[in-house]
Amino acid sequence: MRDTAAGPRVLLKRLRELMAEPLDPQGRLDRIVHHIALNMVAEVCSLYVLRADSVLELYATEGLNPGSVHHAQLRLGQGLVGTIAASARALNLSEAQQHPAFAYLPETGEEIYNSFLGVPVLRAGRTLGVLVVQNRTKRQYREDEVEALETTAMVIAEMIAAGDLARLTRPGLELDLKRPASFTGLSFNDGIGLGHVVLHEPRIVVTNLFNEDSEEELRRLEASLNSLRLSIDDMLSRRDVAFEGEHRAVLEAYRMFANDRGWVRRLEEAVRNGLTAEAAVEKVQSDMRARMLHMTDPYLRERMSDFDDLANRLLRQLMGRSSDDIAAALPKDAIIVARSMGAAELLDYPRDKLRGLVLEDGAVTSHVVIVARAMGIPVAGQMKGAVSMSENGDPIIVDGDEGTIHLRPQADLEAAYAEKVRFRARRQELYRELRKKPSESRDGVKVELLMNAGLAVDLPQLAESGAAGIGLFRTELQFMVASTFPRAEAQERLYRDVLDAAQGRPVTFRTIDIGGDKVLPYFKNAVHEENPALGWRAVRLTLDRPGLLRTQIRALLRAAGGRELKIMLPMVTVLAEIAQAREIIDREVRHLSRFAHLLPTSLKLGAMIEVPSLLWQLDELMQAVDFVSVGSNDLFQFIMATDRGNTQLADRFDPLSVPFLRALKQIADAGQRNQTPVTLCGELAGRPLSAMALIGVGFRAISMSPAAIGPVKAMLRELPVGDLDAFISDNLAGHAANLPMRALLQGFADDRGIPL
Repeated sequence: MRDTAAGPRVLLKRLRELMAEPLDPQGRLDRIVHHIALNMVAEVCSLYVLRADSVLELYATEGLNPGSVHHAQLRLGQGLVGTIAASARALNLSEAQQHPAFAYLPETGEEIYNSFLGVPVLRAGRTLGVLVVQNRTKRQYREDEVEALETTAMVIAEMIAAGDLARLTRPGLELDLKRPASFTGLSFNDGIGLGHVVLHEPRIVVTNLFNEDSEEELRRLEASLNSLRLSIDDMLSRRDVAFEGEHRAVLEAYRMFANDRGWVRRLEEAVRNGLTAEAAVEKVQSDMRARMLHMTDPYLRERMSDFDDLANRLLRQLMGRSSDDIAAALPKDAIIVARSMGAAELLDYPRDKLRGLVLEDGAVTSHVVIVARAMGIPVAGQMKGAVSMSENGDPIIVDGDEGTIHLRPQADLEAAYAEKVRFRARRQELYRELRKKPSESRDGVKVELLMNAGLAVDLPQLAESGAAGIGLFRTELQFMVASTFPRAEAQERLYRDVLDAAQGRPVTFRTIDIGGDKVLPYFKNAVHEENPALGWRAVRLTLDRPGLLRTQIRALLRAAGGRELKIMLPMVTVLAEIAQAREIIDREVRHLSRFAHLLPTSLKLGAMIEVPSLLWQLDELMQAVDFVSVGSNDLFQFIMATDRGNTQLADRFDPLSVPFLRALKQIADAGQRNQTPVTLCGELAGRPLSAMALIGVGFRAISMSPAAIGPVKAMLRELPVGDLDAFISDNLAGHAANLPMRALLQGFADDRGIPL
C-alpha cells in the first residue's frame, strides 16, 4: 500500500533545507517552485502574489515562460488564479480550459496544459497569493497532493508575512499584507484615536513549522487537546457559569468544537504530513476561516470567532503561554484591538498609553465599554474581521464619532485625521478656558453642569472638566470590574476617595444598579429572564437581597462622616420601594450611632425617574424624596418601547421627539411646583443640542460625561434661555407639535449663532 504522506513529508523536508540556505528571495522562490513540481510530478508550478492594488503578480514559475515572472498579472477575480484568490478556495480541474473562469495569458505559454490545481496562500484566513501546479495530461489531483500543496502554501505565506518578498516588489507597489483596510461598525464612545495596534490576545505567530518526529508531535497535540478540554470542562463546572447565559453557550460551543473528531483528524493529518503541532493548528484554522468567511449563514459565520478563540487557546497550550499576559512594552499610542474583553482587563493597561479601543463584538452597554467611556477613550464596536486583519504595530485610526476604523491608512487620510485631532485639541483648550467661568446663559440663567462617574479613574476629571460636582456616581462599576463582591472596607475606601476628590462639591451616589444588562459573573443569585431590562434589577434586586444594600449603605455612611451624603435609588416604580429603602437606611444610621461612629452632617435621599409609572405619581414622589434625577436612557426606551441596544431601531425613534420632551417637561414642572431639585443624567445631557432642549423644557441641573461639559458650557453661555423657553413651549403644543423638533432646535441655534 502506497504511503500517501511520504510525498508531503519529503517535500517539507526539502523546503526546510531551502529555508535554511543563504539564498536571495527570488532564488529561494525559484528553488521552491522547482522542488514542488519535482515532488508532485508536475510540469508547471507557479506562485502568484497578491499586491495591495488587488492584482496577482507572477513571482516565480517552473515550466512557464521565465520571462513572464513579475510581468504576468491577473486582477482579483480574473481567470482561475483570480477566482481562487477571491474565493479563498482551491480549484482541482482535469480540463482547465473548459472552466468558465479560464483566462489565457499569452506571455506565459500555458495553453498547452490541461490539468490544473491551485490553492490559496493563506495566513489567518487572509489570501496573500495563489500556488498552482499544472500538467499536460487530463487528470484529477489526489487529496494527498492537494494537502501537500496547501501545506507548502502555508510556508510561503510565512515568507510573505515576514517581509522576505518585499525586495522583489517594484517601486511604487506594495504587497497585500500592508494594504489599507477600513471597517464600519458602531460608535460606542465619541472621540478620535490615532495610534498603533495592540492585539488584546495576540495571534500567536508560529515560527517552528517542520517537525523532526511526527509521532512525538502527535503526542504533544493530544496532550494539549486534553488540557484544553479539561480547562473548558473546569470552567463549565463552576457554579457561577450556570447563570452566565451567553457565556455558558459559548463555553458549550468550545467544548463541542474541542471534541470534534473532524477538526482533530485534520490536525493529525497535517502533523503526519510533516508540520509541527503548532503549525498544524495554524494551517487548519486558516483553512477553516477562509471557508467560513464565504458562508452565507450568519450563524455559522458567527461561530468563526469561536473557532479562532479555540485555536488560539490550543496554540497557547502547545507553546506554554498564559492568556493573561499583557505585553510588557506598549507603544505610547496604543489602540487595543480585541474580539471581546472584560472591563477589568482594560484597566490592566496603563491609561496614559491608551488612545482607543476596537471591539469585534460587544454593545454600547457592555461592561468594558462603560469603563472605556469612563476613561475617556474612543471606542468603535462590531468591527467584524478587525482582529484577523490586524498585526501588532500596524498604524490604525479609530473614529469613535462615526463608528469606523482605518487600518494601515494612506498618508492623506492619516493627515486629514491628524488635523481633525488637532482641531479637537484646540477646541478642548478653549473649553478648558471656560472651566472657571460661571455656568450661566447669555441672559443670566444659572444651570448646574455636573459629571457622571463610577471609578477611581474618573476622579481627576472632576477638576479638569470644571464640573460643579458629580451628579451620578455609578457604584455598580466597582462591582463590575471586580472578580468577587467588593468588601465593605473596599467600598468605603472608594466612596471616601470620591468625596475627598469632590472637595465639598455635591456628589450623588446611586445605589448598586445590577441586573438587566449589568450581570456580575460571580453573583450566584442571578436568574434567567426572557426580558431582563424589565425584570429583577436595580432597587428591586437590592430590596430582595437587603444584605447587599445594607453593606453598601453602611460603607457610604462611614465614608461620608462629617459631610453631606446624597443617596439615590435606581429604577423606582412605586413609592413603597422608597419607604422600604428608607427603613434600611434608618436602621444603619441607628446601628452606627450606637457605636459612636461619625455620621454625615446631612443625609438626602433621592429617586431616579426611569419607569413611566412615576409620571402618574410625580407630586407624591416629589414630596417623598429630597431630590429626583431622570435616567433618560431607560425612561426613553420604556416610553417608546425601544431597546436602546437594538441597532435596527437606533434611528427610528428620536429622544428629542415631542412625546418624550413633553414627558420631561412634566417632570421639570413637578419639581418646580414642589420645590424639589430635579437633575437629568443620561446621554441626552452630553450633547449640546439635546442639552439645549433640556434647558428649554425647564431643567436647571444636568449630568454628563466629563468630556461633554466643555461643549455644553460653550453652548450655554451663548444661549438666550428666555427665548428658548417660549420657542419650545410653542412647538410642544398644538399643531406645531407635528414638526420635527430636532430640526427646529437646530434652526433656533443657527439663527442665533449658538455653538453646537
